[in-house]
Amino acid sequence: MSETAARLDDPAEAAAFAAAFELSAPPADFVDDPYPYYRALREHDPVRRLADGSLFLTRYEDVSTVYRSPHASSDKKREFRPKFGDSPLYAHHTTSLVFNDPPLHTRVRKLILGALSQRAVARMEAGVEALVDGLLDAMQDKGRFDLIDDFAAQIPVEVIGNLLAVPRADRGPLRGWSLAILAALEPLPSAGMLEAGNAAVREFSAYLDGLIADRRARPLDPEEDVLTRLIQGEVDGERLTHAELVQNCIFLLNAGHETTTNLIGNGLDSLLAHPGEFRRLAGDPSLLNTAVEEMLRFESPLQFNNRCMTADCEIGGRAVAAGTLVTLCLGAANRDPSQFADPERFDVGRKPNRHLAFGHGDHACAGMSVARMEGRVAIGRLVARFPGLQRDGEPQRDRRLRFRGYSHLPARAG
Repeated sequence: MSETAARLDDPAEAAAFAAAFELSAPPADFVDDPYPYYRALREHDPVRRLADGSLFLTRYEDVSTVYRSPHASSDKKREFRPKFGDSPLYAHHTTSLVFNDPPLHTRVRKLILGALSQRAVARMEAGVEALVDGLLDAMQDKGRFDLIDDFAAQIPVEVIGNLLAVPRADRGPLRGWSLAILAALEPLPSAGMLEAGNAAVREFSAYLDGLIADRRARPLDPEEDVLTRLIQGEVDGERLTHAELVQNCIFLLNAGHETTTNLIGNGLDSLLAHPGEFRRLAGDPSLLNTAVEEMLRFESPLQFNNRCMTADCEIGGRAVAAGTLVTLCLGAANRDPSQFADPERFDVGRKPNRHLAFGHGDHACAGMSVARMEGRVAIGRLVARFPGLQRDGEPQRDRRLRFRGYSHLPARAG
């Protein structure tokens, strides 16, 4: 048990922490292990009102209720204007699928889901297997490797690159662009983070302008190429504008890259931290599906989501006024003992497991089937190839709050 966890086992300490918690000024070790803090909030102030008037929710039922609420808006124009000003970041994040309500959300989601059907995902799987096997071959030759740089981060960039048919020679900047754009979503991004994020949106948009022009001139099969589908597709007689098209292609890379990289990296780290569960999975590959779901629950790649309430309502027994901003803490909800038996235990065979890592309701992650497939292929084939996988140095955790993952995870084949 960590020193923080032991201290917060004292109800008085836990209550005092919860009463003073501010997301804008978290404890120094919050990124390293937020779960004792989440537990204190869940037990002592589960509908925590922060200094800026927003709410921070940590109970499973409250988070799930807001996800299902017709009064919970994903539109971020009001929230992002003071944060980003009139900038490329503002244009991107207020036009992308994830931060919009109908009708734009409906039009884009229908077009994307049509290209990410179960049949389409099944067609992709052989290519992902070949990609993963090639990465594992290179790692085996090296003996020592980084599970993020050499493995987890490589897979989604290739998959999304294939979905948009980005020429392989052009894929080098994609990961850097994605990391810079998403870093700006932190609760308090620095000036440097905003500058890097705006530059990434400008550069990525300029690249996509050329790619879209080429695809208009030479369309591909819309059943397999998401970009062709977005260009040609109509919902209720409307097509996407050029700006909507560009920003949602950026969104596809960002969403697909971040969630899957962290799913694979966090999942492998959890297996290394729980060698009994590693051996259990290696000995029984039929557990792979439940193991991936447990990895999503135990170390949720996305820790926070946000909504704005559009009508007066009640959350967790508290009256909430229209216009209130709400942070949904998925990392806390996914360890709520009211929903998960022994939630602090990592169990690759856990059933049932109704985690909220991919959201819920109309805004549930459109690419969840692709992410699950990538996680299943990557983790299953790595465990089979390297049953003696071991750490080979100190992991380096990504210091962002919203996204939970690693920058580096050194390991050796064992």
